[in-house]
Amino acid sequence: MLRLILSSCTFLGTFCVLCQSNDLQSHQVQSDHWNAISSYFHIPEEFRDSFGNFKSPLVDKRGVKVDSPEGWKIRRKEILSEWHALMGPWPELIVDRQLEIVSTEKRENFTQHQVRFSWVPGELTEGYLLVPGGSEGLKPAVISVYYEPETAIGLGNPYRDYAYQLVKRGFVTLSIGTKEATAQKNYALYYPSVDHASVQPLSMLAYAAANAWEVLARVEGVDSARIGIVGHSFGGKWAMFASCLYEKFACAVWSDPGIVLEESRPSVNYWEPWYLGYQPKPWRERGMITVDNPAKGLYPVLRSRGFNLTDLHALMAPRPFLVSGGSEDPPERWIALNHAVHVNKLLGFEQRVGMTNREEHSPDQASNEIVYQFFEYFLKY
Repeated sequence: MLRLILSSCTFLGTFCVLCQSNDLQSHQVQSDHWNAISSYFHIPEEFRDSFGNFKSPLVDKRGVKVDSPEGWKIRRKEILSEWHALMGPWPELIVDRQLEIVSTEKRENFTQHQVRFSWVPGELTEGYLLVPGGSEGLKPAVISVYYEPETAIGLGNPYRDYAYQLVKRGFVTLSIGTKEATAQKNYALYYPSVDHASVQPLSMLAYAAANAWEVLARVEGVDSARIGIVGHSFGGKWAMFASCLYEKFACAVWSDPGIVLEESRPSVNYWEPWYLGYQPKPWRERGMITVDNPAKGLYPVLRSRGFNLTDLHALMAPRPFLVSGGSEDPPERWIALNHAVHVNKLLGFEQRVGMTNREEHSPDQASNEIVYQFFEYFLKY
């Protein structure tokens, strides 16, 4: 009997040592990921406490400043309601649906499924679900959005292959895109039709991403509490609006979308009819706003009323996000991001807003490595 007790104690002691060892290893990996990205969550001294001419998200419609977490809950609902009223209300979300698998193939250390699902009422889309091999249990997941779904799975331009790179790191990934609309040069989504849209197209893209979250959350093996979203350029705008307007996204990366409304750069072009400048066709000629080619639709209304995107950034709090900035989002964008930082501080959170910077619009290996480390840290740990 004593021998059995001693044997059991030896087993339990070994088990506890192994558990402690695994915990230490996990903690070390977590620390390594944070050390790789932490510097990008510190505001440069030259922009610290600088808020520019942006209206504070903490000041409500009556001009009263919010000064408590309880007050922010009310203000947050006010911001959401106001923006949905301006852009057009979403249809009911498409819930309790499953991904339809069209085809399956093995690639390297993961399985690739071509899938189909309803992303707006009456319209199906096809994309790719990538599932890593290996360990059992619930896994974190990331949705990648772009002009078409092939690029993100490694079949397009380099350094935009977010779904492919992340599945190799153990994430379930879903790649979606507006392939048909892009081929027609309409780019976005129009509800109920391109001739009579009742929702601004960029908001409708966010709605489609919310429906993508709903179907991905029901995939076996996906942890619905750990689903993020990423996109570059057009996809960056899409990922930004989706994550800000749909709070079920746990975190987000926006790669050089142009995170504020401004008219000085041709790629920060929210005035185009496939973003926030929708009106029935014929559309304005693509390009910069001029006297002969003015902005139309909602965009000039937003500008005349003093709106900018800092209100939307604040909706992320306290969920973390990273701006992978390039030519359209240089370091001075911290002036806009300071407003989201301020909201997080009110809620008792720090280092939830980050930004990297590169010279070029296109992402590169270095900037993408921080993207992957961001998801590793905030979704795996």
